[in-house]
Amino acid sequence: MAGEPVNVNEFQELARHALPKMYYDYYTGGAEDQHTLKENVESFRRIIIRPRILVDVSKIDMSTTILGHKTSAPIMIAPTAMHKLAHLEGEVATARGAAACDVIMGLSYMSTCTVEEVASSCNAVRFFQIYVYKRRDITALMVHRAEKKGFGAIILTADTPRLGRREADIKNKMIAPQLKNFEGLISTEYVSDKGSNIEALAAGTFDASLCWKDIEWLKSITKLPILIKGILTSEDAIKAIEAGVAGIIVSNHGARQLDYAPATISVLEEIQHTLEEIINSMTYQMYSKNSWRWLNAASCHV
Repeated sequence: MAGEPVNVNEFQELARHALPKMYYDYYTGGAEDQHTLKENVESFRRIIIRPRILVDVSKIDMSTTILGHKTSAPIMIAPTAMHKLAHLEGEVATARGAAACDVIMGLSYMSTCTVEEVASSCNAVRFFQIYVYKRRDITALMVHRAEKKGFGAIILTADTPRLGRREADIKNKMIAPQLKNFEGLISTEYVSDKGSNIEALAAGTFDASLCWKDIEWLKSITKLPILIKGILTSEDAIKAIEAGVAGIIVSNHGARQLDYAPATISVLEEIQHTLEEIINSMTYQMYSKNSWRWLNAASCHV
């Protein structure tokens, strides 16, 4: 490619040439037939902009607040795993980028840098994403480490009782590195005779019994606000309100979990309207309009 990349698509093309095929496929792939992966992109393309003219745009301020944290734009870096597969500095480099742009970073539970390394690298506002392990003591320890290091919220990924069937990873026999956060706690070097050891890792560690009542357990071990990621229906959004979480992230996990689920952007408006109606009708009087943010996570990885 001649010259520096000028858009995201060109960065993706550079990555395709620079990364080993196994890692490139891991970052870009979706579940099964990848129908939802295609729909995530096509649904955005179907959204048409209707511009208004002769408006003073000499001074534009896109800043907002999310859970009380100021950010330069209503954009958050979604928690994505294993950044060191693509860059030597891994999630530390991502955090520095977030700090430079003054946006919030979501750090993955499955990061290749530790909670402490990322926290000490810069002054970015950070939220910590978790999966709930069968060994709840490990999840509790990770939450406490994040809280101690000044993370601003916990993001519970709730759409992964089983890892999605990612056929590219199976064909490539994808191997995950030992994750530094879990050194001395558990080995993440699972062996699988079916291809991807990431699938074996998830099956061996993730708690498939996780359900709505466990939100109370999570709230009992931290004072941080809790966001639920993975909601795609109004019904589950209402349940999230009833569970008393601080907010939701509308997400289909970057199409990496359940294929033929709806594109994230296609359900965002319905969910937002449903929650606005509930709050406006005062059915749930304990919640104010300012308590909620609706976040669209178009690409979230395990």
